[in-house]
Amino acid sequence: MNKVQKALLVLLKAGLWERKIEDLSCFPLSVDEWKRLYLLSRQQTVTGIVFQGVQYLAEHFLPADELLVRWMAETDAIERKNMRMNRVLEALVQWFEERGVYPILQKGQGIARLYETPLLRECGDIDFYFDSRQTFEKAFSLVHQCGLQEKVHADQSVVYTWKGVEVEHHIRLLDLHNPFLQRYAKELEQKYGYDRMELERGREVRIPSPILNLQLQSLHILKHALGWGIGLRQLCDMARSCYKLHDEVESEEMKKITLKLGMGRWQRLLHAFLVEHLGLPLEYLPYQEVAADSSSLLDIIWRGGNFGQYVSGYQRKSQSPLAGKWHTACAFQRNARFAFQYAPKEGFWVFSSLLKGQLD
Repeated sequence: MNKVQKALLVLLKAGLWERKIEDLSCFPLSVDEWKRLYLLSRQQTVTGIVFQGVQYLAEHFLPADELLVRWMAETDAIERKNMRMNRVLEALVQWFEERGVYPILQKGQGIARLYETPLLRECGDIDFYFDSRQTFEKAFSLVHQCGLQEKVHADQSVVYTWKGVEVEHHIRLLDLHNPFLQRYAKELEQKYGYDRMELERGREVRIPSPILNLQLQSLHILKHALGWGIGLRQLCDMARSCYKLHDEVESEEMKKITLKLGMGRWQRLLHAFLVEHLGLPLEYLPYQEVAADSSSLLDIIWRGGNFGQYVSGYQRKSQSPLAGKWHTACAFQRNARFAFQYAPKEGFWVFSSLLKGQLD
């Protein structure tokens, strides 16, 4: 890591846990280094959390006033976007429930609640899971009847924009592509079920239970790490989830499930990253096994930023479907060694799904 990357992680840890900075060896930073750190925090979609960390610096280490004001304005925009997202989420949940459809919220605002200051976490879209094909189809029909311009992805997920927010419907809770594990994944879902999260105005929405939530996030991070890339925000989500849900997850059960899914090596790498680079205390891991080195995951994160949007050649939205699949295939090929080392079976099935046209 270079000096700016190290400083970013130092500030990120301070903001993520809202505690004083333990290592000041990276400071002071020059004006140019501060600008690069700010841009890097935006690429990794952790702008607000890093800004929270900046506030733990002594005055003589702070960036120039011009950058501070710009950063403050960006953080304020993140908070306002979150407040709007919360309103839209609650209204959409109500709209579905009035029509007899009860979605399950994946990630997103369900994870934001686990942060010390939820509004500082940058929000993306709304991800809903529907626990039966019938419910999924009914939700799709309702959206279609409203005249919304929905798009069906290769993995059968449905995407549309509702009141300016992108919404995605999923037919699968866990991001698993190995067909031999689909039945087991459904058994886990039925065994552990869902919790309920209260929204702003008292309405509730279902969310995955703690053990499903942690597995869902781990698999989601892996899928993107195998492809175009993954950013620090999703790793921060995982760290906060481990910390806040620790007492609700039985260690041996989590390990047993992880090994059954063939994710033992991947989970140890993920654990190592959370402890080494994000400051999660070892005792808050789902179970205390870590890899000796997490640099391979860190390399992927620095290379691509948020969902790989800063990888050279990333322009999926403007490409033809065929060109998009070709570039995605190339991204998976670049990470083939990583996949073989940490999740060989799942990596094989992810790539197979791509070749069969079942994955964008």
